Amino acid sequence: MNANELSPRLQVVANYVPKKARLADIGSDHAYLPVALVRNERIQYAIAGEVVQGPYEAARKQVSKNGLEQFIEIRLGDGMEVVFLEDNIETVTICGMGGVLIRDILERGKRMHRFSGKERLILQPNVGEKQLREWLAAEGYTIIAETILEDHHKIYEVMVAEKLDSTASYTQHELLFGPHLLQERSTVFLKKWQHQLEKLEKVRANLAKSNQQLEDKIIQVEREIQWIKEALDESK
Repeated sequence: MNANELSPRLQVVANYVPKKARLADIGSDHAYLPVALVRNERIQYAIAGEVVQGPYEAARKQVSKNGLEQFIEIRLGDGMEVVFLEDNIETVTICGMGGVLIRDILERGKRMHRFSGKERLILQPNVGEKQLREWLAAEGYTIIAETILEDHHKIYEVMVAEKLDSTASYTQHELLFGPHLLQERSTVFLKKWQHQLEKLEKVRANLAKSNQQLEDKIIQVEREIQWIKEALDESK
């Protein structure tokens, strides 16, 4: 992957970025996404945030190599602390991390007043999608779009959230599967949840053999297995 050809998952993220947006890309990974967006005249300005010195330097080199220093600012810092309200950021992208970590980055950013809540959030968690959706719902965000895709034999979900005039309400099923993904039930969606079903059935078998008192865990696993079976059956 490079700034000239994004990976399939980052291309999905790029497609959700509004034209002429001011972007903050947190955990920017060589600044591939903002560089590609500027080169394609999709955005007018970007902050690329990195928490580790090595990736920060790599992002600086990428921006310099493309001659985009006036459009992309590389900042070293933890999560949303690289962003300030006066930056007038309109879109925030956080990709390639666990959903719980993305949630915590957003929560810290909210507490530090690093974003207004009016920004579009484009999030690509590698795991922990349910916990991230729960935070979005609790904070009054509406999930306006979702995509599930397979990229180099791994399955990824991308979710787009905004605060709208009316607040959405989600069921536990929608928080687990994704409200839009649950409606679409694509081939990749079915593949992901068939695999997850098989994993949970193994977990259930192991719990049943355990001598420990794990009734609550067994109930939780049983419930999720039932939900997955229902989602898979309804697609037939």
